[in-house]
Amino acid sequence: MVAPSAKEVFIQGITLSGKTFRPSDWAERLAGVMSSFRPGGAQLGSHLSYSPWCIPTTLGGVKCVVVHRDLRDAEPMAWDFCLNFARDNELQIVEACLLPDN
Repeated sequence: MVAPSAKEVFIQGITLSGKTFRPSDWAERLAGVMSSFRPGGAQLGSHLSYSPWCIPTTLGGVKCVVVHRDLRDAEPMAWDFCLNFARDNELQIVEACLLPDN
């Protein structure tokens, strides 16, 4: 379960057993499926860019998808889809939150 205070969830391309998840483009595929879920909703051509709420990236040499909590607020089923994808494939999930500026 994801803590309510988490602003972002990092779905990592490493399984719970420590293996690299395949296929190698899984992060881009997941983010591509989520491309229409964005502020203001789907727009003409929105499938050509990633949603700001679901972004593929690489952290420390590990493929990840960063899923922002705003996706959950706007489209709970899309949020659940991302988390269930991670659970179904036994991927590691890391929660993060924004730290206040001092």
